[in-house]
Amino acid sequence: MDRTDLRSAARPASSRLLPSLLLLLTVFGPISMDLYLPALPALTRELGAATSIAQLTVTACLVGLALGQLGAGPLSDRFGRRGILLIGVAAYIGTSLLCAAAPSVGLLIAARFVQGLAGGVGIVIAQAAGRDVYAGGALIRFYGRLTVVGGFAAIVGPLLGGVLSSVVDWRGLFLFLAVIGSAILVITLFAFGETLPAAQRTTGGWARTLRDFRTLLADRVFLGAVLSQGFLYAAVFAYLAGATYVLQDIYGLSPQGYALAFGANSAGFMLFGYIAGRAAERWSVRGTLTAGIAITGLGALGLLVAGIVPMPLWVVLVSLFALASGAATASPPATTLALVEYPQIAGTASSLLGMVRYGFGGIAAPLVGVAGAASILPLGLVTVSATVLAAVSFAVLARPRRGGAAEAGSGGPSAATAPVITAH
Repeated sequence: MDRTDLRSAARPASSRLLPSLLLLLTVFGPISMDLYLPALPALTRELGAATSIAQLTVTACLVGLALGQLGAGPLSDRFGRRGILLIGVAAYIGTSLLCAAAPSVGLLIAARFVQGLAGGVGIVIAQAAGRDVYAGGALIRFYGRLTVVGGFAAIVGPLLGGVLSSVVDWRGLFLFLAVIGSAILVITLFAFGETLPAAQRTTGGWARTLRDFRTLLADRVFLGAVLSQGFLYAAVFAYLAGATYVLQDIYGLSPQGYALAFGANSAGFMLFGYIAGRAAERWSVRGTLTAGIAITGLGALGLLVAGIVPMPLWVVLVSLFALASGAATASPPATTLALVEYPQIAGTASSLLGMVRYGFGGIAAPLVGVAGAASILPLGLVTVSATVLAAVSFAVLARPRRGGAAEAGSGGPSAATAPVITAH
């Protein structure tokens, strides 16, 4: 990122790594889900677990990611971003080591839940710290880059896990995650200066936190942006859960063919996330979000039609690409709408956004398997329903505030109010 994007031009040299670190923090939580998936069958056999029980290690991490954000956001508003982040990264390292040493699937599930909690800290701190140090168009571009990095992680995670699985067992994969966490901890110690000065932190304990939650939930624009994101992420998680069965079991793609299709969709997610950041800045935040919902809807509709009437493979591939790309298009403007009006409680706002994204996704993912692996129809029904609910949430709730806050790139708060980043 351009250093001129930072709100404070006069900042210590250590903060030059801050933009890259914030992007990295959004990866190490979600990659915890993706990296070890290729080794899941081996894990199941070694621990003598049923497949359904072993899959709870994925669910536990997902639930932890959602709840971790819900707790870390308010704590960072009260005590500052840096300390909470250091605790979260240290806990991530410890739980990764515990996962590697787990003697039973029950302990592994518990450790994965705590690992998800710790990983959620990085996601929420990255979004909140970005709100601390960016304004206007730079803020929108930053959230666009977060989306790009998320798509990159979706590509790299399973591929890296597959490569590592050829040289280490599943326990080695968790040791690798501990090494990644240790590297992030070192970088954080040197590169992450406190972005939320003490004078701007919230006070009043959990009573104040509950008031902040009520304030956010009473804001129609915030609620509309968050709910639309939750439903779009529900569609994305349904795609992640169902696409492997659709493409391999129904259309007969090889694992390599599936990997290519998955990689193409993830590349589309990255590309459209980048474009969305630029479009929201130069054109319209709300217009870009609306376009994202519409593109997602077209993809979902294609899947529904393919579930009712047999369609050639290219129709399904295009539909999946549109679904992923549309969700990526909506993410940067929705995140901006949700956080731009709340600089002092950006952590709390970010925590609600993250919890809804992962929570809705966790609910939607199992629904695509209700009819087994022989039909696309459940995937089409879930994704269409989720997209319709996203559109309704945004249209009904997120009507513009008077004064047009957060519209276009210049609608954010003034950069003159920005804190100076200080090193530790």
